[in-house]
Amino acid sequence: MSNISEIPHKPSHTPPHPPRAPEKQKPADGSEIRKVIGVGSGKGGVGKSFVTANLAVALAKKGLNVGILDADITGPSIPQAFGLKRMLTSIDGTLIEPETTTLGIKVVSVNLLMADPNQPVVWRGPVLSGIIGQFWSEVNWGTLDVLLIDMPPGTADVPLTVFQTIPVDGFILVATGQDLAAMIVNKARNMASMMNVPILGMVENMSYVKCPHCDEVISLFGDGSQVMKSAEEVGVPLLASIPLDPEVTKKVDAGRAEDCDVEALKDAVDTIAKLV
Repeated sequence: MSNISEIPHKPSHTPPHPPRAPEKQKPADGSEIRKVIGVGSGKGGVGKSFVTANLAVALAKKGLNVGILDADITGPSIPQAFGLKRMLTSIDGTLIEPETTTLGIKVVSVNLLMADPNQPVVWRGPVLSGIIGQFWSEVNWGTLDVLLIDMPPGTADVPLTVFQTIPVDGFILVATGQDLAAMIVNKARNMASMMNVPILGMVENMSYVKCPHCDEVISLFGDGSQVMKSAEEVGVPLLASIPLDPEVTKKVDAGRAEDCDVEALKDAVDTIAKLV
């Protein structure tokens, strides 16, 4: 019997290669999408959907035609932010018609396919990835200046599917100031780099709260140096430091995202608008 020490092993430090990228899919016939921007992080709970919704609102108020593809299949929250409840339909029996907000933002989400939005999505990876492909190539998006993709957390099947099948023009990283969050965001940053997706910048969410009585600024997760350091390491700007504002949070939770005006996102909005 061979000694186990004689069996050759691969060097443990050899990094795995990313899967061979398939050919990017095209949107549905009749759809013209000028720019696709992913908004994501390496973990959940940092407010990706909040940032995505408020970016969409600000871009729409600039006069741009905006859509949101809610790729966070197992934790979709975009419909709730806009108060959307009607299920998605198909006019011609072939293409899915997106739901539309008051400002004209077009939205597709798995929650708009469920009769009960509280029903958990317990699908396996290949099914989740297939839904992403359908949301891109089987939806009547029409003409959009910007399609924002609310990315799922992590670096597994679904975010990989987004990067491999959809021609993403840029990626905005969302983080909080926690050391752990910043470390995990670096994983998402590295994944985007491996897939040759340009990183436009970083957004620090829940950066601070301001006392309503004395205007004192209270940092929630340190002074933001971790997020700034991550941005400097990858050579991209810190586009926003968003405060935790209870009034804005209440509006989004109540389905009134379009009533919000998050001034801190101005540079991020301008960055996307310039691409268009």
